[in-house]
Amino acid sequence: MAAKRRIGLDRLADKWSALLLDALQANPRRFAELRTELDGISEKMLTQTLRSLERDGMIARKDYGELPPRVEYALTELGRSLTTTLPTLCAWSAQHLSEIEHARARYDGEV
Repeated sequence: MAAKRRIGLDRLADKWSALLLDALQANPRRFAELRTELDGISEKMLTQTLRSLERDGMIARKDYGELPPRVEYALTELGRSLTTTLPTLCAWSAQHLSEIEHARARYDGEV
């Protein structure tokens, strides 16, 4: 049973997936918009994470077939099912960031 639960958690628990899903909650976004919003993500990591989320059925990629290329990413129904959970998780993370940083510093012997 734990192995099956791990499949979904593996996707959500990586460094960028939850942030990408959160960024797509309001409306579809283009690659450059996502790269700008997710400060610190490389193009390679953004591409890999978008592909993984698409593979897992959480986002859909729409290619408009135009030149220059125009591609948008949007949440699927499965991805939208996380819209009640993700904001809570992101808010918790922001609310407890200083506590986490302090605990890490204490653990690492910096305090």
